[in-house]
Amino acid sequence: MFTAENWPIGANMLSFGSTTPDGTPTLEASSSIWASQLRQVKELGVDQIDPTDAWLPLAKLSDERVEEFRRVLDGEGLTLSSISMTRNSVVDVENGEQNLADALRFIELAPSFGVTVVNTGFMQALTKEQAAAIWFWLADGHVDDPALRDLAIERVRTLGDAAKAQGIEVSLEMYEDTYIGTADDAVAFLRDVDHESVGLNPDLGNLVRLHREVEPWPDMFEKVLPHSNFWHIKNYTRDLDPATGAYSSAPMPLKYGYINYRQVIRRALDLGYTGPFCCEHYGSDSLGVIAENVQYIRQVLSSALAQDA
Repeated sequence: MFTAENWPIGANMLSFGSTTPDGTPTLEASSSIWASQLRQVKELGVDQIDPTDAWLPLAKLSDERVEEFRRVLDGEGLTLSSISMTRNSVVDVENGEQNLADALRFIELAPSFGVTVVNTGFMQALTKEQAAAIWFWLADGHVDDPALRDLAIERVRTLGDAAKAQGIEVSLEMYEDTYIGTADDAVAFLRDVDHESVGLNPDLGNLVRLHREVEPWPDMFEKVLPHSNFWHIKNYTRDLDPATGAYSSAPMPLKYGYINYRQVIRRALDLGYTGPFCCEHYGSDSLGVIAENVQYIRQVLSSALAQDA
């Protein structure tokens, strides 16, 4: 059992983007660029990261460059809390087979970095309308095809088998309009997958930010937390003007947003949650907010675990 001090809590590297300032893909950048960005995380008092493939897709690195990344990581005094895939669905019509191969490669690499969970999901590339919006969730995006649901189940089982062989787990990220886009759909999909090495990522921040009706967050968490093995954790404001029907939302640090994470994290522990956390934030000084969120989670864990001791 983890303590509040050593519980895996990583900073998502998404805020650095997939290219360097001169336009070079991070994948092709020199290791000095990787080191410089990792150092910014360490300087904020955070010692773990999630190298999302939206920053540095480890699955696409050669074996030599994987080892180069490992040396840079060690040199900056950082470790990995988890590995996440972003917008690379295993049932993407054009790229699904390649995404499946990449997911399997992530699972293969994970144990050598001390990672116990690889996260994936069914969200796909942003549309032009989403990319042009102030916040991408203000425009409609990809909607999963019901005809591909059985294939999705089959491929997730393949990932589950690979994870089990490596002694790790796969987590499925909840995201609107996908097979796991609501609490009920997520639980039903997981039930149909029926694999001991596959769980849910209850990233309900993806849902409460939407400008549409969503189920109350306490009800959603109550349904999905018993099945959760990893957690992309972030918060937003959420408001509805009853006179006009207009919604508003914006990213916020964990303790200031719509979801009461002190309550939710404690409830998760009561339900047996033992997975890593990955802190995310959009806009403003994302990395600075993430660092504050890491410390907030550790304080909540410290209080909750001391009470249980």
